[in-house]
Amino acid sequence: MIHLDNIERVFHVGDEEVHALRGVSLTIQAGEYVSIMGPSGSGKSSLLNIIGLLDRPNQGRYALDERDVTGLGDDELARVRREKIGFVFQFFHLVPRLTAAQNIALPMMLAGIDPAERQRRLAVLLAQYGLENRAGHRPDQLSGGQCQRVAIARAMSMQPAVILADEPTGNLDSTTGREVMALLEGLHAAGGTLIMVTHDRELGARAGRQLRMVDGQLVGDERNA
Repeated sequence: MIHLDNIERVFHVGDEEVHALRGVSLTIQAGEYVSIMGPSGSGKSSLLNIIGLLDRPNQGRYALDERDVTGLGDDELARVRREKIGFVFQFFHLVPRLTAAQNIALPMMLAGIDPAERQRRLAVLLAQYGLENRAGHRPDQLSGGQCQRVAIARAMSMQPAVILADEPTGNLDSTTGREVMALLEGLHAAGGTLIMVTHDRELGARAGRQLRMVDGQLVGDERNA
């Protein structure tokens, strides 16, 4: 499903070149549960952004579902990203002025989903994530756990095959974090591909496969028995 070949990502900060990714080659099959671990600045989020088509490599090739997406234009990249990938972030990235229901429905509106189908999916997602009684609340009226459930519901609104989670429990207490992980792992159990960046070794060890990054390089790739 996901194949990266010799991916390089370089940022320019003033006169300095920062090599965020150095020759990363990686294949992730459909249905895998993968954690990406490493110290701050190791390239974890840069790798996730490349996989999620939020950023482009300076060098190398990226194939998604056997299609080379490396050189796609912005509009086509946005379409592929919208249809195939769901994102869950540490800080939720909800639209402050929109209600929970409106945040969940936003990707479907942008994709032009028929209003009747949009309402059907929205009702299912609100029920699935226990948000029926919070549908009309804005993010500042929700707890952290509720905001993250809205973010997960939004990520699933387009029924993506791949879920990318960047420190999904990093802004939550331990109890709420366990609840959020149960939701994400439930998506994987239902057949989704789950790729998660985390600093937490215990959390990372829950994945069936653990990747370790250091200084922009992939230095470890281990699988649970």
